[in-house]
Amino acid sequence: MQNRRETLKQSAVVAGLLATAGFPQFAHAAFNKVAFDAKSVQDAAKAAGATSLTESKDVTIIGPDIAENGAVVPLGASTALPGVKQLLIMVEKNPSALVAMFYVTDTVDANFSTRAKMGQSSDVYAVAIMNDGKALWAKKEVKVTLGGCGG
Repeated sequence: MQNRRETLKQSAVVAGLLATAGFPQFAHAAFNKVAFDAKSVQDAAKAAGATSLTESKDVTIIGPDIAENGAVVPLGASTALPGVKQLLIMVEKNPSALVAMFYVTDTVDANFSTRAKMGQSSDVYAVAIMNDGKALWAKKEVKVTLGGCGG
């Protein structure tokens, strides 16, 4: 079974292979180590290219109110705003805040979901980074009843 870091490294390799195979639009989707290693929501957003953070009702974070198993918590993020270049999903109290980073263009429906490991109850964030660097976010508290990180 692969862990998250191994999966992300393999994704970066695949992106590199696609770029060299004549698919340059995938080259920018390479692994952003600084963002994924960031310990806070603010540091991860900054490493992903955000210049300012503002709460917005135009960004939606989806997740359960209570997660019975912190090892597999379904999370989603979406926005209908034009001009979004990245959509991030973050868990504030995880050792590394950034869970997922999706690269977006106006031709892509910015609506993504994934599963995250959460060791404890925490606020989760959806952050839409716009083409001008502004970051719009929404948050939701998810309570975890059975830990997923190290338990």
